[in-house]
Amino acid sequence: MTEITPYNPPQDPLEVLHEDGHIVAVNKPSGLLSVPGKGDHLADCLMVRVQAVFPDALLVHRLDRDTSGVIVFALTAHAQRSLSMQFEKRTTKKTYVARVQGQVAEKTGTVDLPLIVDWPNRPLQKVCHETGKPAVTDWRVLKQTEDETRVRLFPRTGRSHQLRVHMLALGHPILGDPLYAPETVDAHPRLMLHSEELRINHPESGKGLSFRAKAPF
Repeated sequence: MTEITPYNPPQDPLEVLHEDGHIVAVNKPSGLLSVPGKGDHLADCLMVRVQAVFPDALLVHRLDRDTSGVIVFALTAHAQRSLSMQFEKRTTKKTYVARVQGQVAEKTGTVDLPLIVDWPNRPLQKVCHETGKPAVTDWRVLKQTEDETRVRLFPRTGRSHQLRVHMLALGHPILGDPLYAPETVDAHPRLMLHSEELRINHPESGKGLSFRAKAPF
């Protein structure tokens, strides 16, 4: 079992991006669990904080602890079913921004590598062509410096740690990643990965909605 950095969740006030009678979208800070972990010391999480303001909030999806950005909760059982189905059928559209190590040679590309949990080293994930589940990420370079590249990432699937492992497989791990690029953590105070935009269809009206939160890095 890989040791993860101690849990010291940020105390940022809840940032609500959208709310109505059916859903609420918020901007999750980096370093905060989406749902409670095992043990009292991992009880503080986004879910609990959202439920303190919206007692009926129900989980639909989650972001890694160290990833920031847009996450949506349902406020009714019907909304939860509708949104869960959208994620399952991959009709949602997710856009992330990341800063990765090194200069990415091409301007755009796709990583199509199946992923599975690396059991001896969990929670790490790994590429495995025999037992891995399909995982596909499109990417596009935004800008570069001598030693890093800013990219926009478009995951077509939603595997655990997908973007982190896919960028690592490209040879350009996400900066500040304590699991997959620990050597970059000292120079970067957080994982440089942010969920910038999430597009869904409203569970009641069916209307397309887009929630955005600017990357804080």
